[in-house]
Amino acid sequence: MHLSEMLVLPTDPRTAARLLADPDYVREKVVASGATCEQVDVTHDDMAPDDTAPDEAAPHGAAPHAAPGAFTVTSRRLLPTEQIPPQVRAFVGDRIEVRQVEAWEAPDDEDARVGTVVVEVSGAPVRLAGRVTLVAHGPAATAIRYEGELRAGVPLFGAAVEEATAGAIRAALAAEAQVAQRRLA
Repeated sequence: MHLSEMLVLPTDPRTAARLLADPDYVREKVVASGATCEQVDVTHDDMAPDDTAPDEAAPHGAAPHAAPGAFTVTSRRLLPTEQIPPQVRAFVGDRIEVRQVEAWEAPDDEDARVGTVVVEVSGAPVRLAGRVTLVAHGPAATAIRYEGELRAGVPLFGAAVEEATAGAIRAALAAEAQVAQRRLA
């Protein structure tokens, strides 16, 4: 099943990237989605020069001096299974572990970025793999678009699992948008 979702953040792409690379923000958005945050790792493959002067504060809501070049964000969360069809719960138990990895490339000249996203459900053959983009969206906003293929290799119930997983992903992105709006206000 194809999944396409977009978030619009009220800030420029550089500040949006800082926010995405902030471990505290990642933890906050995971918890806001109704999950328990088990792990967050942010690794910087290379650091772009930070234009923020030492005495200049980072934009509100973003981590100070975190002007990443390429970076990868890995999170692991536990979710209750109440959102999935009852006939599928027998396969996964009462909680599911979800691992999400977003690998972002360094920005281009306009601070736009592209990357990959993978979401896997441990103990179940469910996986989302795709691309993510971050681009300016008007004069004072940034669009983050997720495009990917969601697959559930569960005999007889694959379509139901894919629909339930897509709903959970959409809900998590809606929670992320609310956290970002609050942090950037």
